[in-house]
Amino acid sequence: MSPQTRPDDGPDDVLDPTALARFGRLELLARLAVEGMNAGSHRSPFKGSSVEFAEHRQYGPGDEIRRVDWRAYGKSDRYFVKEYEEETNLNAYLVVDSSASMAYAGAGSTKLEHARALAATVAYLMLKQRDAVGLVAFGTTAGEPIPARSAPGHFAVLCRALELAEAAGETPPSAALNELAGRVDRRGLVVILTDAFEPLPDLIEALRHLRHRRHEVLLLHVLAPEEEEFPFRGPTRLRPLEHPGDARDVDPAAVRAAYLRRFRAFCNDLEGGALALGCDYHRASTAEPPGRTLLDYLAARSARKGRRGASAEGGR
Repeated sequence: MSPQTRPDDGPDDVLDPTALARFGRLELLARLAVEGMNAGSHRSPFKGSSVEFAEHRQYGPGDEIRRVDWRAYGKSDRYFVKEYEEETNLNAYLVVDSSASMAYAGAGSTKLEHARALAATVAYLMLKQRDAVGLVAFGTTAGEPIPARSAPGHFAVLCRALELAEAAGETPPSAALNELAGRVDRRGLVVILTDAFEPLPDLIEALRHLRHRRHEVLLLHVLAPEEEEFPFRGPTRLRPLEHPGDARDVDPAAVRAAYLRRFRAFCNDLEGGALALGCDYHRASTAEPPGRTLLDYLAARSARKGRRGASAEGGR
């Protein structure tokens, strides 16, 4: 099965990771992805400042008009300004799954290759905003975590680390997330790129741990189209990449309905659990270029915010 294509998407057409592989490093792919996003006149989905609301105070001479809380004005007919405890650039960590299951390729790039490309694109976007970006790649070949920095040259450091990560081992996402939550004190953004192959309660509990530490969380669920659609025909050997000795011969027609039912239930439960905790969730298909995935996420997030805003207005 060939990856899905969108012939009328313009700049995004050149962003296919498999087509770009011959050009080399992730820096190029990330820059082209961001250029494709900018050509579509879309803003970055990541805010450039991390602020925590502290209190209101009355508006006075010299205060900027953008500080006025118009919702408070509507309720009291008085002008108040929002005060914040801190206004600093955002600290973000990219958490990339490099366990063996991420080696699955199907008809396109491997899930790990796609996660690398997405992570590099997010890093490039955020570093352009002067935010600090760190990296945690978990798997048996992963190197040491890279602290969040925004210094010149840091993008190349992140890309080299991503390129060195190979899909191996069976480290569960929850272990890496719990370790990160315990180590990083300053609240920030955690972007998780994983196929989420582990017991769902463990992963949800790790997301809860991050939220308890007041981090914003975006879970990018990296999946191949074959996993989502199960298009196989004829006798097929299924071999778990994390346990290759457990290969099994199956008749796809006999198991397809049961597989899709369980797979979709898992994805729906993961999405529901993440959203219930205040995390963002978005499926990242290896058939889509990185820029398209991030634009689709931004559109979905804006739609959710619009629905929440309409609901709040209706409840007045």
